[in-house]
Amino acid sequence: MQTETLPLEPRARLKALLETARRGERTLVMGVLNVTPDSFSDGGRFFAPSAAIAQAERMAEEGADILDIGGESTRPGSDPVPAEEELARILPVIEAVSARLPIPISVDTYKATVARRAVEAGAAMVNDISAMTFDPEMAPTLAALQVPVCLMHIQGNPKTMQQNPVYANVAAEVRDWLAERAQAAVRAGIAPENILLDPGFGFGKTAAHNLELVRRLRELTALGYPLLLGVSRKSTIGRVLGGLPAEDRLEGTAAAVAICIANGASVVRVHDVKAMTRVVRMTDALVRGNWTEDSH
Repeated sequence: MQTETLPLEPRARLKALLETARRGERTLVMGVLNVTPDSFSDGGRFFAPSAAIAQAERMAEEGADILDIGGESTRPGSDPVPAEEELARILPVIEAVSARLPIPISVDTYKATVARRAVEAGAAMVNDISAMTFDPEMAPTLAALQVPVCLMHIQGNPKTMQQNPVYANVAAEVRDWLAERAQAAVRAGIAPENILLDPGFGFGKTAAHNLELVRRLRELTALGYPLLLGVSRKSTIGRVLGGLPAEDRLEGTAAAVAICIANGASVVRVHDVKAMTRVVRMTDALVRGNWTEDSH
């Protein structure tokens, strides 16, 4: 068997995927897998390891490029979970999925010890909602691990972030904060090519703030890092559509995902992988011009 026919191991595959995204060739789809009893979007449907593993296999089959596995809900008003509890939730799933599937795994955590243990178990990326501000050990840990990291903007913390978010100029303030965090990451020894940025749709922002951020996304792409957007099923979509619950926000999510891509997003983090993979493919054909008659 020739070497080029062998599948890439997850870290190499993730590196190749991120290079594709940086070149603007296509948008990556990150599937959300919450191994929690209290997620806003799925209400703990995948809390049991067997259910989480089956969902991971389903999302990989439906077209996810990356799986984002998290063991602590960061919905508005949520309380923090001890690191050992978070690890007990996610490690069996990460180990099982990495053994069964070649898809790269991202761990959704702001704790350095959880990030390190998750990467040792098979994760290839860290998605930190605090951009390394909640745990002082996160920056040196990520520098040592040398894996890609997504740095997200948040005002406050999950417990308090939606109580009274205030900005004079939300896009400019988010841009400047993310620029500073990216610089801090580089100073800590994290390679620039391993950095992604997330404006934090729904994290310490009103619905109006979230909508404005998406409209002005190009101001953030000017920073030069790939943007990851997590708009899927968020409460802003429910509010715009008249109070729809999370499970009825598919069409609103599709519209938001398409506009995020049109405005420069490189990665979209979604719950409904099958539907959103189709939305991404169609939007890429329109925006990126990457479709031909020979495309499959």
